[in-house]
Amino acid sequence: MRLSRPWVDRLRRDDGTASLEFLTVGILLLVPLVYLVLAVAAIQAGALGVEGAARQAARVAVLGAETGASDAAVERAVRVTLDDYGIDAGAASVSVTCDRADCTDAGAHVTVAVRAGVQMPLVPDVLALSAVGSVPIEASATQTVSRFAGRPQ
Repeated sequence: MRLSRPWVDRLRRDDGTASLEFLTVGILLLVPLVYLVLAVAAIQAGALGVEGAARQAARVAVLGAETGASDAAVERAVRVTLDDYGIDAGAASVSVTCDRADCTDAGAHVTVAVRAGVQMPLVPDVLALSAVGSVPIEASATQTVSRFAGRPQ
């Protein structure tokens, strides 16, 4: 004759475990999926910001070629645009190149390249994780100096 204990029988039954397994697996899959969406959104926002900064800086560089403004205006345009998008403008680098020796020549192509790092969400700044938790993004834009640049008005 086998004696049965009620608590042993309860442990052997599968009543209610399907919902518990569903919730556990659902949460384990949902958390990385939400982080993936946040990370892709941060990278996309950074890409839009860096591209916008390069485009605006190229416009300023072309206008500067026409009016004699300095490279400080290009740096300022990049800094303001990156700040608008919430990207650290202090760590960004800007390079301006021309296809001719003189960037002020009519028809010259001025190319501005902007490189910045976008921080990944929820990555702490301890133990130099900011370098690991950052994605470098680079964009460039080219504008043409007006054919009427430098002519008297």
